[in-house]
Amino acid sequence: MDDIPYPVRINRYLLLMGYCSRRKADELIAKGEVSINGKVAELGSIVQRKDTVSVSKNIAALPHTYTYFAYNKPRGIVSHNPQKGERAVEDVSGLGKNVSPVGRLDKESRGLMLLTNDGRIVDSLLNPKYEHEKEYRVTVDKKNSNWFLRHMESGVDIEGYVTKPAKIKKKSDTTFALILTEGKRHQIRRMCAALGYQVRDLKRVRIGDIKLARLKEGDVRELTEKERASLFA
Repeated sequence: MDDIPYPVRINRYLLLMGYCSRRKADELIAKGEVSINGKVAELGSIVQRKDTVSVSKNIAALPHTYTYFAYNKPRGIVSHNPQKGERAVEDVSGLGKNVSPVGRLDKESRGLMLLTNDGRIVDSLLNPKYEHEKEYRVTVDKKNSNWFLRHMESGVDIEGYVTKPAKIKKKSDTTFALILTEGKRHQIRRMCAALGYQVRDLKRVRIGDIKLARLKEGDVRELTEKERASLFA
């Protein structure tokens, strides 16, 4: 899958691919049943985008119950590859390591994240060709000019890549709602910086049909049946 956040640990890779839980992946790796490019993987091995991962033919894909959660990530929590001393989503959400975040939300940003053990939804939610909307509330360091809002809406050149057209609505002199259908690394911060603005607060409030609504910061809730169905629409 192009949108798995490479490089990624082998146990998380198997989880995101929908093969098994992280715990079961660790068991298979410890038994020597998992290989990367033909070499037996070790616990903690890293998978790169170009790598080929295989599981012993003697091991059948392991059916398990899929779970889906909405999480209101606070600022300061890391969604991917935490460094020493950093707190990761899996550590603070109360759900443990058998679910993983779908996509990223950088350390200084907050708001809605989806957590699941179902790798089937990763590509459909993250691949820009499916144009799933993600809505944000953005506060910047100075007054939103018409010029700034117009460029944020039509597309911004960030290091040679022009962002796709977005939807934008002014909320106050320094705050606006922004709806994207793609998710480049630090995209909104880079878009604003390219136009001479700095982001003071960035909060994701919606992913597709799933809304943050009144979910308190740091809290988790299971997705409703309707929300789960929307992931496969």
